[in-house]
Amino acid sequence: MSPGLEQLARTSSPQPLPDAVDLVPFLAGLPDPRSRRGRRFPLTALIAAAAAGVLAGARSMTAISEWISDAPRWALLALGFPFDPFTRAVTVPHPTTVMRLLSRLNGDAFDTSVTTFLQARARGKQTKEGCRLRAVAVDGKQLRGSRTADGKAVWLLAAMEHSGTVIAQREIDAKSNETPAFIPLLDGLALKDTLVTADAAHTQHANGRWLREHGAHYIAVVKGNHPGLLRQLRKLPWADIPVDHKDRTKGRGRLEVRHLKTVTFRHLDYPGARQALRVMRWRKDLASKKITIERLYFVTSLPPGAATGEQIAGWIRGHWKIENQLHHVRDTTFAEDASTTRSGSLPRVMASLRNLAISIFRQDDHTNIAAACRYTARDPQRPLTALGIR
Repeated sequence: MSPGLEQLARTSSPQPLPDAVDLVPFLAGLPDPRSRRGRRFPLTALIAAAAAGVLAGARSMTAISEWISDAPRWALLALGFPFDPFTRAVTVPHPTTVMRLLSRLNGDAFDTSVTTFLQARARGKQTKEGCRLRAVAVDGKQLRGSRTADGKAVWLLAAMEHSGTVIAQREIDAKSNETPAFIPLLDGLALKDTLVTADAAHTQHANGRWLREHGAHYIAVVKGNHPGLLRQLRKLPWADIPVDHKDRTKGRGRLEVRHLKTVTFRHLDYPGARQALRVMRWRKDLASKKITIERLYFVTSLPPGAATGEQIAGWIRGHWKIENQLHHVRDTTFAEDASTTRSGSLPRVMASLRNLAISIFRQDDHTNIAAACRYTARDPQRPLTALGIR
């Protein structure tokens, strides 16, 4: 963009923060699926505009196209759309153009660009509670309205920092399940001083061994898919082990009390396991007064003294943030499961754009994502600022 146009792009709205990380350079390396003769609009401009639309609450391709059509001239120039010096008009793409491009993107490459940008944006933030470990949750989600070539719904496995930033996403092969995708999902990430949490399907010896070889720790839940290890944990003398942490919460019509016990045990049948954990959970339904009791067992590679009982309990509970603060929000705020988008890689790309928006809002300390979308939609500068576009 020429200096004059760049100045025009900056004049009609408040400036972004000077140290904001810009999304566009992270998109520059994406392979362009279009032939060279058909590239009327820059790839980075189309994708950045789609991201801005989702930040403003767009749930569909139609809504994204409407945001682009309604965006003011200075915003379109800042995004990188072409300027005609004769008509002085800024040309915007037809909705079909946007849809076709997004449906042909390389999903793996796009997820890498998005998550690398998010990690760069979050760099410098301090880990809570003074602990040097960052916690990462791994969990999968089915896009119920989508369909692959064989008629099955798209299934995505994601890794999210407990603080709310998505750092990896991978599509599950239609003929497979989540378990084989665990290591490929995390491969290539900097895992030193990282604690990984996942559900019981990922409590596999190969996963535990791989995490330790790459400098990561884990808290692995043990259920019926490991009957020998589960029996071993159940037989430990829990009655003689003191409670390491207690907490009590009330909300959503129920009262919960949780007690955590930790014990060092050298002969746990799991790679690198140093401690066994048991969580006793009492749950009372405030309407029916019904009380349920549940015992959950875990193994962890954390050595004794590496973390407090409060921190360990927080990580166990924090794992479900990926379900409550990411997957549930994509369904409720962005109506993901109601979407019937099926073209090519479009279902996955839309999920990645939603991950991008939610992660940005979490990084900026928004707790209500729907309210954050409404706030962002009221000023076209706000999504550009969030994306670091000047």
